[in-house]
Amino acid sequence: MTQAPAGPPPSPPPAPTAGPHPLLPRPRPRLLPWPAISRTAALPVLLSVLLAALLARPSLVPNTPGHPGSLLETFLPWLGLAVPLLLALALRRRSAATALALLLPTAAWLVQFGSFLPHAATPTPTAHPTHPPHTLTTVQHNISDENQNPSHTAKALAAPHPTLIAVEELTPAAITAFTATLGADYPHHATHGTVGLWSTYPLTDVRPVDIKPSALAADPHWNRALRATAATPGGPVAVYVVHLPSLRLGASGFGSARRDESAVLLGSVLAAEPADRVVLLGDLNGTADDRGLAPIRTALAAKGTPTPATAKAPATGFAFTWPAAFPLARIDQILARSGTVTGVRTLPATSSDHLPLAADIQFDQRFD
Repeated sequence: MTQAPAGPPPSPPPAPTAGPHPLLPRPRPRLLPWPAISRTAALPVLLSVLLAALLARPSLVPNTPGHPGSLLETFLPWLGLAVPLLLALALRRRSAATALALLLPTAAWLVQFGSFLPHAATPTPTAHPTHPPHTLTTVQHNISDENQNPSHTAKALAAPHPTLIAVEELTPAAITAFTATLGADYPHHATHGTVGLWSTYPLTDVRPVDIKPSALAADPHWNRALRATAATPGGPVAVYVVHLPSLRLGASGFGSARRDESAVLLGSVLAAEPADRVVLLGDLNGTADDRGLAPIRTALAAKGTPTPATAKAPATGFAFTWPAAFPLARIDQILARSGTVTGVRTLPATSSDHLPLAADIQFDQRFD
């Protein structure tokens, strides 16, 4: 039998080519590439996100125990200082992820406090231009019960020619000095305990307001609030002058229990106030963001539209009032119901540990 000649050997199978298997889905291209976050950048990025959350929603921090929420809200604007610190860290580590993440707290801070930065003032249009608003110029000041020169302080408060001057921590000697110094230009005044009001307009219906916390119920000398009706050219205005209890920062936390209790009592009084126009001047020992003052804000909102001096109303800077040597927070407040508070500013320092606070309040005459 003849054997067939052997042919060429079979070709080897083709080698596998690089790339995805034809039966597997192809990976989607990254449309918006994000820089990879290294381990060293993870912590700054996390801190940036946390900072943004605290600025946007400080209420996320609980208020018990120790009232950390109120403490945060008191110094909330100062959280913005963490942004340049984190930015410096990002530049040092050349972390693009951290730099981009810092846009979040920057935006949150600007939303909260951008209106306090210097900018061109825009006149606020009046809802009814045929009825020009009546303006009250007010000054609020805790003069300190250790003030050695109350007469000089009284002159300083009268310098911008306000129509209402509210004062806290009055002593008998200070009352005498203020009355003598301001008597010619402010013939109408009312005092109760350690608070007082001097006015260019007649004051009627003057009465004390009970905001005494239960822990001080037995103290007959603790009287820190009054109410009066000022007969302004635009109509009667209910004026409250108050001094809420002081705060204490210690091992147990932010001691605001007495302040918060007084705020609840004051809120009840304001909610029951029948007048449409109300002005509240005082040392509230808290900022506008402090949740402990929520009863007061709610009560002022019960009728009309409140515009607190501590809110986003036009202001010259942040107008921090305490401590006078290096102001960190605005704990002195000027609030209004059915009025617009504008032109918020601090006055030059006196002998007190607080700076005086001044503001203008516009009331539309259609409420007469």
